[in-house]
Amino acid sequence: MERVGQGDKDAFSVLYDAVAATVFGIVVKVVRDRAQSEEVAQEVMIDVWRQAARYRPEQGAVMTWVATIAHRRAVDRVRSAQAAVNREHTTGVRDQVRPFDEVAEEVENRLDSEQVRRCLSGLTELQRQAVTLAYYGGLTYREVAEELRSPLPTIKTRMRDGLIRLRDCMGVTT
Repeated sequence: MERVGQGDKDAFSVLYDAVAATVFGIVVKVVRDRAQSEEVAQEVMIDVWRQAARYRPEQGAVMTWVATIAHRRAVDRVRSAQAAVNREHTTGVRDQVRPFDEVAEEVENRLDSEQVRRCLSGLTELQRQAVTLAYYGGLTYREVAEELRSPLPTIKTRMRDGLIRLRDCMGVTT
């Protein structure tokens, strides 16, 4: 290992022959995909070559050191793959749009419109005029009062009473 740490390619070749099968076996057990395992095993051997100078014999055998690198690298690959799957799933769920049924939407809008018209017809003429000017005409209380030539407090009362009757007629609960 000392010679490998100094960049001796022949020493690395001997080390490679000694540990490559074990490294691949460890990686296959963790990754479970042969093609990915080959890739990870290759990365492990590159790490061993680059980190050989860090090896300390007093901390354990060479095979243990290399096996630790192999296991950690394999676990990292599995976690990375799982994180990618999770990201894709999250993105897919977030980007999923609910199907839009134009016909059903149009029917619902028409039914709502019919109900509003029916309920508006149940109001007094003065209430209907005030509510229609405010909600369909976009006028303020003051503008409705000017348009109908009525005092502002009277308009506010008509609108409040009309809206209460509309709410009750449409079945809206507060």
